[in-house]
Parts: sequence; C-alpha cells; structure tokens
Amino acid sequence: MFGLNPNAQQYLARVKSFMQEHVLPHEAEILRDYVTRQGHSDWTQWQVHDQIEELKALARQEGLWNLFLPDARLGKGLSTSEYAPLAEQMGRSLIAPEIFNCNAPDTGNMEVLYHFGTEVQKRQWLEPLLRGEIRSVFGMTEPQVASSDATNMETTIVADGDKVVIHGTKWWSTGLGHPRAKIAIIMGLTDPTADKYQRHSMVLVPLDAPGVTIERMLPVFGDYDAPYGHGEMTLNQVRVPKANVIGRLGAGFAIAQGRLGPGRVHHCMRALGAAERALELMITRGSSRVAFGQPLLKLGDNGTKVAKHRMAIDQARLYTMYTAQVIDNHGVKAAMSEIAGIKAVIPTLLQNVVDDAIQIHGGGGLSHDHLLTGFYAMARALRLADGPDEVHQAMVLRQELKKYRQDKV
Repeated sequence: MFGLNPNAQQYLARVKSFMQEHVLPHEAEILRDYVTRQGHSDWTQWQVHDQIEELKALARQEGLWNLFLPDARLGKGLSTSEYAPLAEQMGRSLIAPEIFNCNAPDTGNMEVLYHFGTEVQKRQWLEPLLRGEIRSVFGMTEPQVASSDATNMETTIVADGDKVVIHGTKWWSTGLGHPRAKIAIIMGLTDPTADKYQRHSMVLVPLDAPGVTIERMLPVFGDYDAPYGHGEMTLNQVRVPKANVIGRLGAGFAIAQGRLGPGRVHHCMRALGAAERALELMITRGSSRVAFGQPLLKLGDNGTKVAKHRMAIDQARLYTMYTAQVIDNHGVKAAMSEIAGIKAVIPTLLQNVVDDAIQIHGGGGLSHDHLLTGFYAMARALRLADGPDEVHQAMVLRQELKKYRQDKV
C-alpha cells in the first residue's frame, strides 16, 4: 500500500487485526455507556470506561502504542506517510485513537514537546503523556475574536522576572473534560510590536494552577463528547515559571506551523477511516432494507451516490498520502498548499458521505443507535478546527499564484 516498507506494513496489519478483534466488538457498549451515563455537562463526573483502560494496556503490551511519534525509542520510528494508513484504521472507530495513545490533541502536544521542549519539560510532561498516564489540551481558539486569523489572539503571555503571566479566555479546547487532563499548551500574545509572526508564544500551564478555571463544556449538536469534551477556560493572571515557555518567547507561530503539519495529516486520515466506515454502513443498510419492493440502493440515485463516494474517498486518500510524502521528503513548509488542501477537502467529503448514510438509515441515522451522528459531528467540527475551509482555500490560492509570479527586472 503506497509503497509502505515491510516494517510499516506489519504495523498496519497488526492495527487492523487489533481493531477487528478487540476494539470493534466492544465499541457499541462503550459508546452507549458514555451517552447514557455520562452524556451531561458535569465533566467532573466523567470517567474513562474500564474496557478502554483494559484495551489501552493490551495495545501497549502488544507494541501498538505511540505509533505516531517518528522516534524509534519513544515511538515506533514511523514517518508521516508510514503512520498515515494506521491513523485511517483508527479513524474507523470513535474510541480507537485513545486506545493506541494516538488521539488528538495529545499527539500534537507530544510532538511539540518532543521537538521543542526542554529536557525538564520532557521529563515532567512528555514522558507521562507517552505512558498514557495523563492527558493534555491545546488552548488556541478564543470566544471574543475571529480565531480564523490567529494574529487576533487576545490572551496575553507576558514575562515578569522568572515568571510569565497568562491572562485571557480559551474555548473549544478539546479534551478539557477528560478526568486525566493535567496540562494545557496555551498560545498567546507576548509582544504586539514585533513582526506579526513573532508576537506569540506557547507556554505549559498546569490545569490546577491558581487562576485557571474550567468554566464549562461546549456541546456539539447537543453532544458533550464525554469523557473528552470541548471546553472553555479562563486564565486570570496565571503565573507559571518562565521555564514553562516552549522554545522561546515569540516563537509560538513557528512551533504551531510544525505542530499542525503532521497533525492535519493525522486528522484527515482518521476522517477517511470514518468515511470508509460510514460508506460500509450505508451499503450494508441499503442492501438489506427493502422499500417499494426493492433494496434501498436500487431506488433513486442511491447507488450512484455510493459510486461517487467510493471515487471521492480514494482520490482524497491519494491526496493525503502525497501530502504526507512531501512533508517527509521536504518538510512542512514545502507542503503548505497540500496541507491546506487536504484540510479543506476531506472534512467536507466525510460530511457528505455521512449525510447520505444517515438518509439511508432513516430515523435511526439521527439517533445514537448508529455511529453516524458522531461521525457527522466530527466532520462538521473539522471544517472549523485548525481554521475554517475558507482559510485553507485561500492558502492554496496563494501558493498556486506564487508559481506564476514574474521576477521584477
């Protein structure tokens, strides 16, 4: 598959096998528990299902742990393009990524610490994240500004002697409700007079630091996504050691660029896995349900929709794998157009597949009896996460027009 070497192929085969044998058989029960017992706004009562913990231990025991990290000692040494098909398999289930310790935003946060963290930061936060003992969040989006333009950020990170002071509000911070969430990477404004891409910083903020308040969890279409949650938090003059700054003050955008490249490939491949699962559900339901004397897939243009989705998924996978290879071979900066392009294309593709699958399932497709509502929420949220579609399309346009510029004489 896509020229994967034997090592990557065997990991892909093992992940597929683990998913079929251990994850999918328990998926419905675990999701039902999360909806019926924890589908409320009081995140202080949320808990990780016992079977998730058991499956995490089993995945780690079988060596299917931290597969995303391109380090042979801490992870498995897989490149972005080698890991991408594994992410697709995990995306077939809403519960799978955490089981392999490959869930967002922890993967991105761990990559930031791996590439830019000090040895002390790595010991204190990266190592327990890699062991799956704690969870993390990423605080970037803010409620009072258009976060599609990250230079609008109002949260401040200001040096004060051997401390930095953080003040502001962040929301849609994924994983903030998780009972093991202990640390947040906060991005904020440090120097408004500097170049616009050197004004911001990233800092590690423990969630139990004085001045940090988790205000609420934010539902997506009425679903609180327990036990992860997308939350709003205020940081009221929070003081942490200057040693908690990642990289240096003013380096926030450079770090974010490195974080978002592979992370977007991961997001998109997981979304393709969800699209494959939704298409399977659509075909199974459409083949077995009969109306007006025929299977649903033979009515109207339902069959044509299946064919179109098949072609679109395969095209999008090639686009994403190509993007991963550009990142591996030439770096994130060389793949700016491709990274933006897959982010604009694939969430919409997933949304379209799931929408048609819901239609085939009728009223049941709107309920929690099937995975489709969760996949739909994922798709619609991804069209805003890491920037809206329009921002990514504008990036593709800028990169494309650069090819046609004439050098000034």
